[in-house]
Amino acid sequence: MIPIAIGTEILKSPWFKGKFGEFFVNFSAKHMLNPNTYHLIKNVTLPTDDGSTQIDHIIVSKFGVFVVETKNMKGWIFGNPKQRMWTQKLYKHSSKFQNPLHQNYKHVQTLVSVLGLNDDQVHSVIVFVGDSKAELPFRSLIFDVLV
Repeated sequence: MIPIAIGTEILKSPWFKGKFGEFFVNFSAKHMLNPNTYHLIKNVTLPTDDGSTQIDHIIVSKFGVFVVETKNMKGWIFGNPKQRMWTQKLYKHSSKFQNPLHQNYKHVQTLVSVLGLNDDQVHSVIVFVGDSKAELPFRSLIFDVLV
């Protein structure tokens, strides 16, 4: 019984949910994007002035470099681009999390700096994986993916 209980707790953990969401995006990108046009790089850590930043996925193509931040969440997601924190509402429970646009902005700027690219060559993409519904006042490069 103890191994089952431990396994159940691991499956429910934020760490596992994050890893599963990243796996799902990796799997989808490898199977849905033409490998002659797109190159997937996953789990990249880059140095910053205040430490480091970890990028879930980078997709390089002739169309530009896409920096992908993955969020595996349930419930309703509320926020706007200028808010520092967004809200996840699951039934009667609400919790705050860092605005993924702000999070990915740091990733994009770090990549631009490290590679010497122009801002217009690098694109920020946020992917929500899981049973969530993003109620956002915009839709630019934010995707809901149901698993």
